[in-house]
Amino acid sequence: MLLNQPANPAENGATPAGDDVVIDVTTRSFMKDVVEESRTRPVLVDFWAPWCGPCRQLTPIIEKVVRAAKGKVRLAKMNTDEHPAVAQQLGIQSLPTVYAFVNGQPVDGFMGAQPETQIKALVDRLVQGAGGGDIADVLASAEAALAEGDLVGAAEIFAAVLAEEPANLKALAGLAKTQLTAGNLDQAKATLALAPETAANDSGLAAVRAAIELEEAAAALGDVRELEAKVAANPLDHQARFDLAVALNARGKREEAADHLLSIVRKDRTWNDDGARKQLVQFFEAWGPTDEHTIAGRRRLSSILFA
Repeated sequence: MLLNQPANPAENGATPAGDDVVIDVTTRSFMKDVVEESRTRPVLVDFWAPWCGPCRQLTPIIEKVVRAAKGKVRLAKMNTDEHPAVAQQLGIQSLPTVYAFVNGQPVDGFMGAQPETQIKALVDRLVQGAGGGDIADVLASAEAALAEGDLVGAAEIFAAVLAEEPANLKALAGLAKTQLTAGNLDQAKATLALAPETAANDSGLAAVRAAIELEEAAAALGDVRELEAKVAANPLDHQARFDLAVALNARGKREEAADHLLSIVRKDRTWNDDGARKQLVQFFEAWGPTDEHTIAGRRRLSSILFA
């Protein structure tokens, strides 16, 4: 068992940092405040020292994330200059180091300063594993990580949800979307294939499926500059404009892509069996109903169709 040696009687007990969620811990209080407490809820131990610059950067971030968990996890801060015994037992050689304790044992952790999204991913995994997490909140944190460009953090959270709920459609769609954003098209398709047949019409899965189809279509179109040159040479070349829209969308230029398709609809609604409008609708599906470009595009399309 960790800390089977006698405590130093000269040490004082831990001083709470204003509440029960974020505390200072000593060698003497470690067994009670970390090991025993971790049988009730996960405990993060932040091993730091006053001379450690990265420690000063990391600790406020961990405190923020832990407090946001609203008591579902505790943060114990241990000054290794004053209380080196535990760090020595754990073989810690660099600071900052963070260990996560669950059921009396260290189960996870990291070394060095980490971004907030990574720390939140760790806390979400711990809370979910302890059975105290709200899946909706966990998924929201994954979506936030994805929106911030933290693809690794988002993928970890989505995967953690799927480990508990393999049929969670939002997690499946989120993981596939993260993989697609990272350029892993085959992985995204494999993830979508895990969805049950009864979920074929799920909006989240359909959006990722549409985005994959658009990526595959764009890959076969060639250089955007060549398509732009074709449209410039002949503004009525609807096929070139259509292909340009698909290519631009694949590069994240949603407004320009919509502009080109709307131009075709405006000039010739019947072209290619209403192909421009249908492609625009697929864009909307891939972008999602709340995306600003979807909202603006639907409004502009309606003004053309019902003018």
